[in-house]
Amino acid sequence: MYLSDRVKSLAESQTIAMARKSRELIAQGINIISLSLGEPDFNTPDVVKKAAEKAIEDNYSFYTHVSGYLELRQAICKKFERDNGLSYTPEEIVVSTGAKQSIANAVLCLLNAGDEVIVPSPYWVSYLELVKLADAKSVVVNTSMENNFKITAQQLEKAITPRSRVLIFSSPCNPTGSLYSEAELSALAEVIKKHKDLYVISDEIYEHINFVGKHVSIAHMEGMKERTAVINGVSKGFAMTGWRGGILAAPKWLAQACDKMQGQFTSATCSITQKAMHTAMELPVETTYPMRDAFKRRRDLVVKGLSEITGFKCNNPDGAFYVFPEVSYFFGKSFNGKKINNATDLCMFLLEEAKVSMVPGAAFGDDNYLRISYATSDDRLKEAIQRIKTATAKLS
Repeated sequence: MYLSDRVKSLAESQTIAMARKSRELIAQGINIISLSLGEPDFNTPDVVKKAAEKAIEDNYSFYTHVSGYLELRQAICKKFERDNGLSYTPEEIVVSTGAKQSIANAVLCLLNAGDEVIVPSPYWVSYLELVKLADAKSVVVNTSMENNFKITAQQLEKAITPRSRVLIFSSPCNPTGSLYSEAELSALAEVIKKHKDLYVISDEIYEHINFVGKHVSIAHMEGMKERTAVINGVSKGFAMTGWRGGILAAPKWLAQACDKMQGQFTSATCSITQKAMHTAMELPVETTYPMRDAFKRRRDLVVKGLSEITGFKCNNPDGAFYVFPEVSYFFGKSFNGKKINNATDLCMFLLEEAKVSMVPGAAFGDDNYLRISYATSDDRLKEAIQRIKTATAKLS
């Protein structure tokens, strides 16, 4: 067998790996509570499903423009104007097979070998691997729970070198749920604007799961729209993960480059998905509130539950559907001869002993933490917390 160095250098997504492990155990009849995958447990809105059904009935089954059909891109432009105060033309929009492809397109179009990408940690699992695919270098900037896991303008300035080309981050953030305020984004923007060759990939896929107020994009800061690729999609806010519909909004020169790149990989995303996305884009933002409110209730449930377990330390996330507790209290403790050295060990212990699946913080840049997804029912969350409490009490 012969495999390229490129694919051999890539790490497997640990979120996908843990989800696969959970499914394997469930298939064996083991009662696993999976808190590992970032997927809403809600159904796609009925009106969106009906739009897809109509598209099938109307035989809307042929290739579209690589970037998506024109009326869809026009609807996306109206969404950005309505929800974000951002003015785009259809030529500045590229629809892809999910936000992950949108990010990959931007990374591959902006970076050359040896270029540097500033990545605040904790980070989403795929950022570093996509940078690696571009033969570029990730410059990881560590943040802390004390600052709600957000990079400061001072940290950003210190990380910039002559090889810096991109800052990539998510807000609301996967894995921490942190949300950058307008003032924090403005401060970052002032630093970025001093460096003419530095661009931003702003991952805003969790836009609609925001517990503290209106979503703000860094592209809305003065002088930043022409320096920013905004990444969005329908998977999280509209519970459409399996539909694979991503969005990139960027300056025309970059959008055209991404269209060219995508044209050699996948061409357009599914024509039926595009029709479903079109309907989702035209729904009033209030449509997303019931799911947002359910996630807020679950956040409160999980944070309260974890605070009652000795050894778990967590902040109160402002968005997404994750908590990212610090668990170093358990390091050095053992049970049945198995020693906990880091969060990865604790994760495996909890999978085996509590039958609860989570993702170790090493996947996101810090093995002192665990990522817990609360995208499941209240009852399952309560049961998971009780199982975790019972299992960790055995460690000494």
